[in-house]
Amino acid sequence: MNLEFIVRKLELSVRCGEDKLGREVRGGYVGDLLSDVIGNSNEGDIWITRQAHQNIVAVASLKDHAGIILVNSSEPDSDTLDKAIKEEIPIMVSELPGFEVVGEIYKLMHT
Repeated sequence: MNLEFIVRKLELSVRCGEDKLGREVRGGYVGDLLSDVIGNSNEGDIWITRQAHQNIVAVASLKDHAGIILVNSSEPDSDTLDKAIKEEIPIMVSELPGFEVVGEIYKLMHT
């Protein structure tokens, strides 16, 4: 499954990285504590978070995540988007809460 499929199925708004939506999603991780994400997420994960500051891009790049989904209509600021563009990390936004986003992605991955 790739990011484009998830974007389409969950009706996500892509804020940057449209040209990277072909990336394969191997798993997922949900969390807002950066040290937890660094310690427990995996390469190829889609990261679901409420955090919208530029440090999320550094973590996603470090862990080689497929992309980041911001939940509850969180919006990245311009510094975050600039860094994500530079690091080639797609950022998408959902109006849904994290629990629902994770549930929908889990269903897509396991059906």
